[in-house]
Amino acid sequence: MRVFPAYRQAGHVTFENYKNRHMKKPYLFILITGLLSFIFILNNCNTDNYKNAKKDNVSLISHVPKWAQEAVWYQIFPERFRNGDLNNDPTKKDIFGTYPDEIPEHWTITPWGNDWYKKDDWFKESQLNNTWDKLQLRRYGGDLQGVINKLDYISNLGITAIYFNPLNDSPSLHKYDPRTWRHIDVNFGPHPESDKQIIASENPVKPETWKFTSADSLFLKLIKECRNRNIKLVMDYSWNHTGSEFWAFKDLKKNGKKSDYADWYEIKSWDNPETPENEFAYDGWAGVKYLPEIKKDLTSAPEELPRQGNLHSPAAKQHIFNVAKRWLDPNNDGKTEDGIDGYRLDVAEKLPLGFLREFRKEVRAVNPEALIIGEIWWKKWPEELLAPNAYLQGDVFDCIMNYRWYRPARHFFADAPDTMKPSEFVRILKEKMQGIDTSRLQAMMNLIDSHDAPRVSTSLYNNGKYKYQAKPTENPDYKIDKPDDHTRKIQKMLLIHQYTYIGSPHIFYGDEIGMWGADDPDCRKPMIWKDLKYEDETHHPLSDKKRKRDKVEQDTILLNLYKSLITMRKENPVLIYGKINFILADDENNIIAYSRTKGNKEIIVIFNKSKEQKDISLPATFNGSYRNLLNKKVGFTAKDKTLNLSLPGETALVLNYEY
Repeated sequence: MRVFPAYRQAGHVTFENYKNRHMKKPYLFILITGLLSFIFILNNCNTDNYKNAKKDNVSLISHVPKWAQEAVWYQIFPERFRNGDLNNDPTKKDIFGTYPDEIPEHWTITPWGNDWYKKDDWFKESQLNNTWDKLQLRRYGGDLQGVINKLDYISNLGITAIYFNPLNDSPSLHKYDPRTWRHIDVNFGPHPESDKQIIASENPVKPETWKFTSADSLFLKLIKECRNRNIKLVMDYSWNHTGSEFWAFKDLKKNGKKSDYADWYEIKSWDNPETPENEFAYDGWAGVKYLPEIKKDLTSAPEELPRQGNLHSPAAKQHIFNVAKRWLDPNNDGKTEDGIDGYRLDVAEKLPLGFLREFRKEVRAVNPEALIIGEIWWKKWPEELLAPNAYLQGDVFDCIMNYRWYRPARHFFADAPDTMKPSEFVRILKEKMQGIDTSRLQAMMNLIDSHDAPRVSTSLYNNGKYKYQAKPTENPDYKIDKPDDHTRKIQKMLLIHQYTYIGSPHIFYGDEIGMWGADDPDCRKPMIWKDLKYEDETHHPLSDKKRKRDKVEQDTILLNLYKSLITMRKENPVLIYGKINFILADDENNIIAYSRTKGNKEIIVIFNKSKEQKDISLPATFNGSYRNLLNKKVGFTAKDKTLNLSLPGETALVLNYEY
């Protein structure tokens, strides 16, 4: 049972937390008729701290976990990471109820090492119009056992936190269309069929009936294995919508207005049983019928962001809270060592602030160190990103997925879609930081790609507008082959910037070994492993297009760069907690430099984006030796608090003050 359940309401610390923070010798605690009364027989009680308990409750809600500021993130798209158990691979019946509707008779999972654009045998049976629809129908069999098998690889890379794309039970490859929120996908665990029986035996709205399936139990093992390696774990959920196969939505379709869940969804019209037509209609996210939206009571215009209001159904909201608590404290004993470390919320801008504030309180009541990340992205695609400030005031999110940093960084380093001057880049970076407190800036998930965007190498290789016409179906001239050596130079500068800038660096699985790919679904190729064989990529999705042959293998040079950058960041906390100072923006020579400073520590980072070697003079905080952290054989001496150096074109330096 949970410790002191009545006291663990939203916005309150637990008695154990309170005791550890404020009391030297507590002797007695009594709970009377659901109301909280502390009766203390005290020996040297700290009464000043007791008076500040209410203030502490606020700080427990608003503070950013320190571990998030120090995190190096690794994002795993489970279906494409590793197939660790060949006996749980999806079947035709497992993928029913998601896009696309059609499943060819001889459909089967795709071999892991196939050429990405090579047609599967069942493609010829399909009535789907294009290759992209057929790619969405593919499955490769990635599962939790595959992740467990590769945790040492992740740990050896230097990762401290894993962000999983949805693990909830779902028919799709991406899992944003759940059949249930409360269970891990049956095909991610060892016994899919028996897990389905367990799920069917429960009452979805009564947590006391919920059991752990074999997939759930394997996930709990994964949490434990991550704990053993000092790796945090964050789950991904979209509370904005469910799948059309979600248990509550299926009941609603069956029973109509009489359904107990009739008020859970945005229903536009109900079916009239007296007519031959089916008038049932509902809102789906982005108009997608497979993603019916949870009903909201908005007190602002729907297009106004952030949205004001709350979820309509108290029961739907409570169900969400129950699911969230399930994974934060799986055995419900009041301790969180066996649970996850937070949540990433998908399409978070669609959720009203009233609900998001309540969700934060519920989560923090269970685990005050749980992280909540928001996907705050577009205000108007493809031009305007949404300013996240309203979500970062301590009552909603700790941080966001920081696309707002990556887009100008890509623009500057890759000249994409055109040339950006160093002074303009600095101006935009400063603008993006305004109105956000330091702890949240330090925890920002600084990502350069994801499951929803082209792979970083491909994004830099194609210098068009960010995430616009970023695949061959939208732009026949979009380059899908392995990026060239010049792109790798740009990528190296971008990575150095990522690991020295304020915020927590993020890796989308496979970036570290050089995976490439256009926008979704091409960014979701199966992970490249040394022990598996891969066909060369020779096929082009457009039949009239030619491409060069590309060997599919790990780029170990790039992998070693990632490892060195991660180690550098860990060994130099000034790169985590130091103040950022922009010390040079030379438009004429295309050079930018900034420093990270804290106390007697300083690291100076310099980029020469031009193609020629340049002589550079920089202000330094100290006189003395500055050593290059990327090549420790190289050093410079600051005199009169000035560093003079020469830097080749399209390269960077990271200089650490030594004495």
